[in-house]
Amino acid sequence: QVQLVESGGGLVQPGGSLILSCAASGIVFRISTMNWYRQAPGKQRELVGVITSDGSTNYADAVKGRFTISRDNRKSTMYLQMISLKPEDTAVYYCNRGGAHGAWGQGTQVTVSS
Repeated sequence: QVQLVESGGGLVQPGGSLILSCAASGIVFRISTMNWYRQAPGKQRELVGVITSDGSTNYADAVKGRFTISRDNRKSTMYLQMISLKPEDTAVYYCNRGGAHGAWGQGTQVTVSS
């Protein structure tokens, strides 16, 4: 059974930083392409970024240069490092494997506000 568990969300001031984690189980993590999505209030869920099994990454234009995805295959964990956070980054952040019809975590709330 695939299980993805996000953690690390919270309230942060504009310009601040956070690191989210996604702990995976029930999959062969080291060969899995993993995704971060987010959903802001009243908006559709959007792809934030992707990390492939070899560590290659791709990001949405809105977060390029501010967000970094990494992975630790020994711990079956993916990370999302976020810096220079903006109020428009406020959303529930989800860990995903396999796209829309794949496995999802429960999400972690990130609120950027002064």
